[in-house]
Amino acid sequence: MLWSDPENEPPKELRDMQDMLRRLSVFLALAMVLAMIVIGLR
Repeated sequence: MLWSDPENEPPKELRDMQDMLRRLSVFLALAMVLAMIVIGLR
């Protein structure tokens, strides 16, 4: 890491995309749990 390197701050679009992916992964995990429960109840 050089002193002349820019700050390790990703651009806004990248941060927004990471935020959206995080939300999507949480939603997918919840959907999987719900699906397991529904399959288990049958």
